[in-house]
Amino acid sequence: MEGHNLTMVTEFILLGVTDRPELQAPLFLLFLVIYLISLLGNLGMIILTQVDPGLQTPMYFFLRHLALVDLGYSTAVGPKMLENFVLHPNTISYYCCAAQLAVFLLFIGSELFILAAMSYDRYVAICRPLLYTVIMSQKICWVLVMISYLYCTFVSLLVTTKVFTLSFCRYNVISHFYCDNLPLLSLACSDTHETEMIILLISSVSLISSLLVILISYLLIFVAILRMKSAEGRHKAFSTCGSHLTVVTVFYGTLIFMYSQPKSSHSFDTDKVASIFYTLVIPMLNPLIYSLRNKDVKGALQRSLRKLCNIFS
Repeated sequence: MEGHNLTMVTEFILLGVTDRPELQAPLFLLFLVIYLISLLGNLGMIILTQVDPGLQTPMYFFLRHLALVDLGYSTAVGPKMLENFVLHPNTISYYCCAAQLAVFLLFIGSELFILAAMSYDRYVAICRPLLYTVIMSQKICWVLVMISYLYCTFVSLLVTTKVFTLSFCRYNVISHFYCDNLPLLSLACSDTHETEMIILLISSVSLISSLLVILISYLLIFVAILRMKSAEGRHKAFSTCGSHLTVVTVFYGTLIFMYSQPKSSHSFDTDKVASIFYTLVIPMLNPLIYSLRNKDVKGALQRSLRKLCNIFS
């Protein structure tokens, strides 16, 4: 909303992924397919790890919550992104924009710490197998998950409040396909220095602390694997970590690429490409990685399909 400085913004316009008309239809179909696969895959993983007796272990407890947060932030962004290909201009109200940012930050932050908890779980399983059931009790698993959710809820509310207490009084066009921090800060007509510092501090602490847990866990795991005398034991240990390590590499690799760019070469177009990857593609890939690389999940899926076939036959 352009106008006089006293005219406050009541809604924003999302520019979307591209402004090229010839790409609107194919990109809409592509992202619709990606979102539907993500939706079905993560819902399926949540249900499967909840109902199958063979998947009632800490590893699959965390996997269920990983699928939940993947579903959460992809759904916070995906439907509004798809709407952008159909509606022109695609507007979002001031309060819906704030809600979208808050939900997105809650779930994307939770993913960092759930991946860290999963790496700790793998460390205990491989390096402390005799104490595994004691250390990774159901109570401890719930404590780790709830701490992640509570901390990320606090962070989400703090950042969203700081961003939306800024004054938006000149332009209302967001150069993105969802309400994100940087595009919103670029629209503010009040001083954003304090908000930028808070976002930088929180992002750095969350990213570095969770990554540190993962790196230390895997360092200890690799040391333990190298000490194993049995080739079969080493192979089994590597196979239990393979899926998680793949997910961690893809997710953190994307985030580090996005946030480590020099400010001189930083652009919203680059942000869009990276954002598409971690808001839609990664939530689609995670259930596929765990189902294709994990014998327990494949076995549970086959059992569930057989039960369904028996019911309907």
